[in-house]
Order: sequence, then structure tokens, then C-alpha cells
Amino acid sequence: MFRYLPFLLVLALWIYAFIDCLNTPEEQVRGLPKVVWVIIILLFGEVLVGPIAWLVAGKVRHAPAGGSTPSEWHRNHRTEFVAPDDNPEFLKSLKAENKKDEALLKDWEADLRRREEELRRRERGEEPRAD
Repeated sequence: MFRYLPFLLVLALWIYAFIDCLNTPEEQVRGLPKVVWVIIILLFGEVLVGPIAWLVAGKVRHAPAGGSTPSEWHRNHRTEFVAPDDNPEFLKSLKAENKKDEALLKDWEADLRRREEELRRRERGEEPRAD
């Protein structure tokens, strides 16, 4: 079991560096283009040179310029989220869906009434009406 441990650690570091490189925005990549970093990680992963080079020199690891902390940077660069109850488009879609459901329910109720009436006529022995 322990003889596989070094191999698994190298594999884990290799996979982590590869995924980290792919998920890093282009503006946070240092030194080389992102594609070159991916190739370096893949080619030199077995000897740990590629993944370690990426982790040490490939990615900006400090706060962005301007004195803001990483959490402030993420707060300021997120997409604007609107709660569903404040989103007019979402509310319109709910109203439209509700109208469709009400129309479908009315059709089902009318069909049910028609079938019940037809069953009552059959029980009384009357001829079914042609609607």
C-alpha cells in the first residue's frame, strides 16, 4: 500500500496544478501564456517540474493592484445577482405559467364533468349525446 503513496501524491499534485491552471483567469497568469503553462504541466508532470513551476511562478498569488484584498476584488467583480422575487422577468414567467396551468385545469375539469355526465346517462340507460 505504501509503495503506491509517492505515485499517488505526484498524480494528485499533477491533477491539482492542471485543474488550477485551467480555472485561473488569463489576467492572473504570470510569465507565459496559459496554453504554454498547460503544456508544461502536462509534459513535465511526472517529474513534478511542471506542477511545481506552475504553483510557484505561474499564478498571481497576492492581492490585485489597487490595495484591495482578494475578497474585496471578488466582491467588486462578481456578476449582479437579483433575487427571484425582485426579478420582473422571473415574476412574468411565473404569471404566464400560472395562466397556462389554470387553463389546463379548466379543460380537465370540463372533460371530467363531460365524462361524469356520460357515465350517469349510461347508468340511466339513455343514449349518449353527440357533442
